[in-house]
Amino acid sequence: MTYPNNPYPPQQPGYGYPPQQPPAQPGYGYPPQDAQPGYGYPQQPVSQPGYPQQQPVSQPGYPQQPGYAQQPGYDYNQQQPYGGYSPYGAPVAPLGEYAGWAARVGAYLLDGLMFFLPVVILEILAMTVGTDSVDCSSYSSSYSTSRSYSAGCTGGGLNAFGGILLFLVFVLAVGAGIFLIYREGSTGQTPGKKIVGIRLVRESTGQPVGFGLAFGRKLLHVVDSFACYIGWFMPLWDAKRQTLADKIVNTVVVKVQ
Repeated sequence: MTYPNNPYPPQQPGYGYPPQQPPAQPGYGYPPQDAQPGYGYPQQPVSQPGYPQQQPVSQPGYPQQPGYAQQPGYDYNQQQPYGGYSPYGAPVAPLGEYAGWAARVGAYLLDGLMFFLPVVILEILAMTVGTDSVDCSSYSSSYSTSRSYSAGCTGGGLNAFGGILLFLVFVLAVGAGIFLIYREGSTGQTPGKKIVGIRLVRESTGQPVGFGLAFGRKLLHVVDSFACYIGWFMPLWDAKRQTLADKIVNTVVVKVQ
């Protein structure tokens, strides 16, 4: 009901607020809202216009990372034939089997046949073919009342050919000795030791001894010749198969693994 004399205009419903529209029902012009996917279900990617659609990546779990390939370098778990410590400070396996007396003698004989037998042959040639023949003649002396006879011999010394042969003997002997010491110090093996499968190493590190120590060891073999060459036979009963020279310089001869 309205009153014509009412100074106040009639109030709108909601006291100044616009009337609220009722929610649109499906099918009345409003697009239905997309249902949010539940938890645990992968969301479908929305393709943007102008951009390539990304394919969803299914992640059944964290993929296993490929392991690092084993490097072909030093294997610390592998058994090494020598003991002590390597140059890089890593411990190495205990020493291998010590070389026996027969193997060491065989290596010496092989080195002698290969390097010193030619020297001996040249020396024999120098003493035979390289010497002059001896000329012995007798003569009579007329200075005495009684006739007497005297004899003298000439020749028999080295000729030029013999001198050349002796010079070659010296050069070959020194060269062969230096070569064998160098090989034994740098690699631990002379050609003879390599054939029989043994090598000379330091007892503390299992590494080659070097030229200086190998040369000193050769000189100290003089000690092995004392007391009826007892030092040369010590590898027959010694626990480490060492000679006296080996014990002085702390070296051992082991079999090559």
